Amino acid sequence: MRHHLHDLGIKVLLPCPVYFRYDEFPADTHYAAHSHDWGQLNYVARGVMQLEIDGQRFLSPPHYAVWIPPNASHSSYNAQALVYRSVYLARELCGALPAKACTLAISPLLRALLDDFAVRDVAIPKSDADLRLAQVLVDQLALAPVETHFLPLPSSPVLTRLLQRLQDDPADTRTQHELAAELGMTERTLARYCQRELGMSLGDWRQRQRLLHAISALESGRTIQQIAFDLGYSTASAFSAMFLRQAGCTPEQYRAGLRA
Repeated sequence: MRHHLHDLGIKVLLPCPVYFRYDEFPADTHYAAHSHDWGQLNYVARGVMQLEIDGQRFLSPPHYAVWIPPNASHSSYNAQALVYRSVYLARELCGALPAKACTLAISPLLRALLDDFAVRDVAIPKSDADLRLAQVLVDQLALAPVETHFLPLPSSPVLTRLLQRLQDDPADTRTQHELAAELGMTERTLARYCQRELGMSLGDWRQRQRLLHAISALESGRTIQQIAFDLGYSTASAFSAMFLRQAGCTPEQYRAGLRA
């Protein structure tokens, strides 16, 4: 029998089975490791949060969220200021969600629901309409595409050194063929390393890494063209196309949201 949010009758340490929390954190904010009996969705509307969950590192940029299952030990840190939104789910509502921490892709519908509750400052759904919306949100979370990590870390020393150099210099425009030759391996071998250890291609990993740099840079006063050149793009339009694919909005739209 399917239970609805208003008739679960759950005894939890939460004020309600689905609890919403909103906050704005200044730069250089850290939360020490802790755990709790409920599940938690961490969603960052602006900025990037770094989390450590049961010894694993996760990054939470906009349009991706990090799911923390009940009782998982987690801590967080954000280097830049961010707009934070979180949903706490009673254990009984977590059965259809992953048993391990992971990254969830946030659909336009999920984002709209989170935005709606945040704009109206609803922490505890009480009206029939809000209870129905909260139920839709829980159902949509169970359907959200799962990724182990947004920006996974490699296990082999050779790939670790390479990706660290690319993180240190996001404007590096060397091709995969050139990078493989520098490592003394074929391009196909490097591609196999990336798929095995990252679960994605090197090109996809580099785009995600550049997105994180871009998000930080957009909080400064630099122009879109300057940021594009800093990240190795020959034109601002190529950079904007990457940002739109990864973040679901253009750099201009993201910056407008920061100002708002």
